[in-house]
Formats: sequence, C-alpha cells, structure tokens
Amino acid sequence: MKYKSNKGFSHSQADKIGVLITNLGTPESPTAGALRPYLKEFLSDPRVVEVPRLLWWFILNGIILNIRPKRSAEAYSTVWTDEGSPLLTITKAQSLALAEKCKDAYGDDVIVDFAMRYGNPSVTSVLDNMLEKGVRKLVVLPLYPQYSASTTGSTFDAVAKDFTQRRWLPELRFVNSYNDRDDYIEALADKVRAHWLEHGKAQLLVLSYHGIPKRYLMNGDPYHCECHKTSRLVAQKLGLSHDEYMTTFQSRFGREEWLKPYTDETLKGLPEKGIKSIQVMCPGFSSDCLETIEEIGEENREYFMDAGGEKYQYIDALNSDEAHIDMLFSIVKDNLHGWHVSSDNSKRAGLANMLGASN
Repeated sequence: MKYKSNKGFSHSQADKIGVLITNLGTPESPTAGALRPYLKEFLSDPRVVEVPRLLWWFILNGIILNIRPKRSAEAYSTVWTDEGSPLLTITKAQSLALAEKCKDAYGDDVIVDFAMRYGNPSVTSVLDNMLEKGVRKLVVLPLYPQYSASTTGSTFDAVAKDFTQRRWLPELRFVNSYNDRDDYIEALADKVRAHWLEHGKAQLLVLSYHGIPKRYLMNGDPYHCECHKTSRLVAQKLGLSHDEYMTTFQSRFGREEWLKPYTDETLKGLPEKGIKSIQVMCPGFSSDCLETIEEIGEENREYFMDAGGEKYQYIDALNSDEAHIDMLFSIVKDNLHGWHVSSDNSKRAGLANMLGASN
C-alpha cells in the first residue's frame, strides 16, 4: 500500500495543533442532481443504516435514490440562502469565531478548521490541508452534543479511515459528547430565557431531538439516555416542572420503530389535551438546518396549528451565539491541556540536512 505523504512538508516547518470541528453535511445545491450523490454517501454509511449490505444496496439504489432526491431538493430549496446551505454557512461562521478565540489564547500555534461528514468540505480534504500546514496534534470535535454511533461514531470512522492511508499520524484527541456540560446546558437555558423575555412563556416547552431506530438503543447506543439527560438538566435550569416540558424525537425514516414519542404525532395530539401554546427547541442541533428550519419551523407548525393549536414558536439553535462559541472554546481548552508544539525546528532541519534530506 502506498501511504500519503505531506506534500508541503519541510523539516524546518513549525509544528501546529489542529482543531477540527465537524457536522453532518449538505448537498452542493438544492437540486435532485446534487442530492443524489449526497444521499448516496449518507445512506450508504453502515453506521447510519444498520441493514445487511446486499439487501440495503438494492433498496437504496433501486428505490430510494430514484425517489428521494427530488423530494429532498424541494425541501432544501425552501431553506437555501444566497450564501448556500444554512448548515454550511453557520458551521463556517462557528469555525471562524472559534479560530479567533484560539488565536487570542494560543497565537499561531493552533489551526482551526471545519469539515462535513458527508459532502464538502470532506474530512480527508481538510485533514490534508491541516497536516500540510504542520499539524502534529489534533483535536476532533463533532458538533453533536449527544453521542450516537450514527453521528459521532461515524465521524470517528471517517477520521480513522483517513488515517489508515497516512504515513505520519498526528496525536489524536476525540470528543465523544458534551450533553451534560454545565456551560452547554446554561447556553440552552439562556436561549430559552431570552425568548421568553421577548415573547412570553408558552404552556409547554418541547425539546425535539433527531431520532434513531429504537433497535439502536436496544443494542446499546446511549443517545436516547443522553437526550433525556440534556432535557432534564435544561428544565432544572429553567425551573420547569415535569408537566411544563417534554422530550420528543423527529425526522424518522423508513417503517421500523424509532425512538418515541415522535415529534410530529405528539404535536398533532397536544391541542386536544388542552395544550394550545408551545415553544419548540432542538438541543441536539448545533446549527439550524433543514431539520430545524423546515421540519420544525414549518412542517410541524402546520401539524400543531391544524390540530387546533393557537401559538407555536421555534427557538433557534445555538448557532454562532457568543455563549455557544465560548462553550466550544472551553471544550477545546480542556482537550489541549498538556499539549505543546515546537515553532522552531531549525535544529531538526539541520540534522536532516546532514543526513542528506532535501529540505
């Protein structure tokens, strides 16, 4: 096997620490043509769909990829902006803000960048760039507060797969989750408080998380438990009683049972129970995207209002809020503890030259 070498490597090059934040991904454009390769990459991941590979290949290529791209493109077109996908735009802004924080604290020793698990910028392309700049120690921070094998686990797979093709590996620290960090919980609670200050408090706060098949929970995935823990801690910060908030799960796909209660079915049934005023927050999404803007902001609003609801409000994700960036920086600081790099490698370069190295 031929391993990758860093093309721009120089023995005198200063060593760097890298911070890589990652998110799920986005198509290149809101078109069926762009959605097909994106969905194929996403839905081909065995972490995402745990079905026998041969059977799933026929289902995916014979049915899903012939139907879903057009439907998904129509949904994406409703949230697309002049700058592109909201998820891409916001993740880039988060990366720039985090880079500023790191530069203030560590100078030029730390490089911050972002990648998407599916689509672009890809994990491999960003790692290529970071390692060529001299990154020898790397923190990977997936922007999934609650761990799931289908998200965080899959991100690790992508990094590990890339590393199998490299000769010189950086030292690695990988953040699994941050579902119960006090600064994360406080940032969520402050977001709700700010919304209440402007719009008043609803009868019920619905905390909606992306769903996964129930089978994954039964096989040991901690995601369900971590989501409920986040909800409980946020409710405690806000002083909410058990009947003033609830946890639900959205975005299910396919016919098998997913984590319950389902967000859409729950919202359809609330008005008949006397709950006519709700506010919805999605703590598992670090950036607003299709699943929050369109699915929660529009589709589920219609379900609730058509069922007799009177007041429905979506509370934005943490996005690039200062409290969110401060919290992410705090995670980075924790993981950089004890790490140092050499900015002056002239001695190394001299020794390499004595041994006949070209640079």
